[in-house]
Amino acid sequence: MELAMRACSKAHVLIIPYPIQGHINPMLQFAKRLASKGVKTTLATTIYLSKSMHTDPASSIAIETISDGYDEGGFLQAESPEAYLASLKFVGSETMAMLIKKFDSVGQPVTGLVYDGFLPWVLDLPFSGHDVSLPELPQLQVSETPSLVYDMGENPAAFDLLVNQFSNINDADWVLFTTFYKLEEKVVEWMAKLWKMGTIGPTLPSMYLDKRLDDDKDYGISLFKPKTSACMSWLNDKPSGSVVYVSFGSIAVLKQDQMGELAWGLKGSNCYFLWVVRESEETKLPKNFIEETSEKGLLVNWCPQLEVLAHESIGCFVTHCGFNSILEALSLGVAMVAMPQWTDQPTNAKYVEDVWGTGMRALSDEKGIVGRQVVEKCIKEVIRREGEKDERECKEMEEIGHRGR
Repeated sequence: MELAMRACSKAHVLIIPYPIQGHINPMLQFAKRLASKGVKTTLATTIYLSKSMHTDPASSIAIETISDGYDEGGFLQAESPEAYLASLKFVGSETMAMLIKKFDSVGQPVTGLVYDGFLPWVLDLPFSGHDVSLPELPQLQVSETPSLVYDMGENPAAFDLLVNQFSNINDADWVLFTTFYKLEEKVVEWMAKLWKMGTIGPTLPSMYLDKRLDDDKDYGISLFKPKTSACMSWLNDKPSGSVVYVSFGSIAVLKQDQMGELAWGLKGSNCYFLWVVRESEETKLPKNFIEETSEKGLLVNWCPQLEVLAHESIGCFVTHCGFNSILEALSLGVAMVAMPQWTDQPTNAKYVEDVWGTGMRALSDEKGIVGRQVVEKCIKEVIRREGEKDERECKEMEEIGHRGR
């Protein structure tokens, strides 16, 4: 048995045995000992096993269920032992997280997990509602950690892809990161104690940075064809700092409800906007939206993002917070409205608002949707702040000019 704890005023221990008789019994006896000391104790077993369990009605141990993915036949229903164990891990972790959230919602938060050694994945489950402390990072809420960490069942293949990059990292001579030292100084110094590492960012074409590489004006490879002429001609007619640029990158897929809320939030802001909507996402746009916003907005399937962000008409960037997009915005001095979708993006968004102070997060509701009012409010606030900052800088430059005469 192994134990994980979190702080809380009233103890509630959740006990998770491997779903066979010989593992349930000793953990049940341990649960009884805890209960005898006044600790609220819950034992979690699979839905299939719960159907055949004979329990003592007077027992002080509450029984709850999780799913192993084979609710009708358990292990015997699985195609193979490997298939069962994989399902137990991924379906079990997802339903276990749901069970923990259920206890939180009724005011009985789980403060400790006692889990079977055959179930090491239980330790990877986060405890909701509490801060996460990691070396040299700001205090994070669970929702501000990478999504594949706080929701392991979200995308098992992506989780394995990301975790496996560290499987043989200690064998590499150097580990190179696309960040730069001053951006994440404390984190870089901490990681340098683990590996021989170097920061090689920002990894933007030289034209937008130090101009040391002749004619290095763009990345040189694009999987999508940008509407360069249309975008730049449209931006050239707009006042300085007046345009909201919106792009969620090449992979992020918005739900239809989210697409609609974003669309009407843009309209409600009454700002000019340039919105990159990939062809595969066009059907999610609200009916008649393009016609109703034709005087204010331009929608394209792809655009030259660096050129757009560098244009003086851009006032803010509504972004999914992919790290490449963030580096580009930071390098070109564009404030952001952060709407993270998955993986590292929630943590990136936390840094945008609370660490670097270069924008604000558009917070989602309980269904994970950022409402139109939130979108509108964030855009207006970021545009206002940037306008005030520009005014201050102009006044400072004027004062410097007067003193120099």
